[in-house]
Amino acid sequence: MEHHRHRGAVVLVVAAAAMAMAMSAVRGDFAADRAECADKLMALSTCLTFVQDGASGGAAAPTPDCCSGLKAVLAASRKCLCVLIKDRDDPNLGLKINVTKALSLPQLCNAPANISDCPRLLNLPPNSKDAQIFEQFAKQQAAMQGSPSASPVYLMIS
Repeated sequence: MEHHRHRGAVVLVVAAAAMAMAMSAVRGDFAADRAECADKLMALSTCLTFVQDGASGGAAAPTPDCCSGLKAVLAASRKCLCVLIKDRDDPNLGLKINVTKALSLPQLCNAPANISDCPRLLNLPPNSKDAQIFEQFAKQQAAMQGSPSASPVYLMIS
């Protein structure tokens, strides 16, 4: 009986270690994505007046410079817009990103980007909160394609 308890404890320790390694690998991937995109995302600085949450008044639409920057970012790496959206609440960012506005940038700027690819590009677990945000937006966009109205899509994020 004592042998079985010891064996069970070893199995639990090994399982916990494997989970910790998997989590650090995921974090490592995202850190690499962040590093890859840091300089590219500077091209989106002109979009801040549009995407910044709580900006005084905020811009009603992205500027032509913002759209040019977005197209340059997407041409360099489609993953980088995904990184910005995933990092939207990171305190190190120093600002809050309005996820609905950030997700709508490709459509508003006529810059092709498949937002539903973001979970795959960022190696997000399918049921994670971040993956769900991308998938929910993609579904709403697809539903709007058949709708005659061109009103913006707003996400309810808890």
